[in-house]
Amino acid sequence: MKDITAVGIDTAKTTFYVVGFSSTGNVMGKKKFTRPSLKEWLVKQEPLKIYMEACGGSHEWGRYLTKMGHAVKLIAPHFVSPFRQGDKNDWNDALAIGIAGAQPTMRCVAIKSVDQQTIQSLHRVRTRLQRDRVAVANQLRGLLAEFDVVLPRSIATLRKRVPEVLDSGQFVGVQAELFQGLLEELRQRDEQVKQYTKRIEQLAMADPVAVKLMALNGVGVLTASALSAEVADARVFRNGRQLSAYLGLVPRQFSTGGKNRLGSITKRGDRYLRQLLVHGARSVIRHLGDKQDRVSCWIRQLIARRGMNKAVVALANKQARWAWAVMAQAQAV
Repeated sequence: MKDITAVGIDTAKTTFYVVGFSSTGNVMGKKKFTRPSLKEWLVKQEPLKIYMEACGGSHEWGRYLTKMGHAVKLIAPHFVSPFRQGDKNDWNDALAIGIAGAQPTMRCVAIKSVDQQTIQSLHRVRTRLQRDRVAVANQLRGLLAEFDVVLPRSIATLRKRVPEVLDSGQFVGVQAELFQGLLEELRQRDEQVKQYTKRIEQLAMADPVAVKLMALNGVGVLTASALSAEVADARVFRNGRQLSAYLGLVPRQFSTGGKNRLGSITKRGDRYLRQLLVHGARSVIRHLGDKQDRVSCWIRQLIARRGMNKAVVALANKQARWAWAVMAQAQAV
């Protein structure tokens, strides 16, 4: 490929498909690389505009290529799909990525730092451990029910009642070993979740952006840490509404002929972060009391007019916008 100024790269574990473009947007060729050969080829090139999907490994590639002097843009996969021509294959994906990246209005994903990715990884492992804990608790409760020991759906109750059941002598031999093993596994998951939570809290307190986010009502340590790690550069979004839309907290639009119709929220973006914001909003409403500030009065009016669930989502939407304002100001320093 000669006379290229930009490339679209479809990344994978071992093979990479590259389509080159000229300064006028014409396709100048395509080539397939292995991971080592792609690095060697890119080292020899003059600074290029490189477009990739924001997927597994893309942030590491972004940091690596930026150090080489290339201009890297990461594009959300759902923004690439409309530009794909023909069936889905690696070559068409690379071509679509290059075309999408060249669009002047394309909003790109900021490249995360190593620290931000590390914090995000901690959140993901903690979330997986929480799911494992729920799975162990459900299995323990279900197996006990097979032997006429029916317990409420509460992990706290399991921690208290299962040892009492085992000490009563109702189960012996293999049965006792089975339930004791599940109880120990549940305790291990509890301890692991606590360890990861503590580590996330420590890192959040050392992050100035997260500390400022925690000053917002309804934004706790976990939410602040997740926001700071997910939004590498808040200035990528022009305003708070764009961040809220990125997190899937704005209503769907069905508009035509000058008539605007709004539906339920889009639920796009990071589900975990959206969940944290919604839980934070529920906490704010739960402790609303008789507060008379402007936001509290607005929440009461919204609950009376649209109901509790919609009020919770609306407040989460506002929190995302407030968070954008805090992060944009903090990251600009």
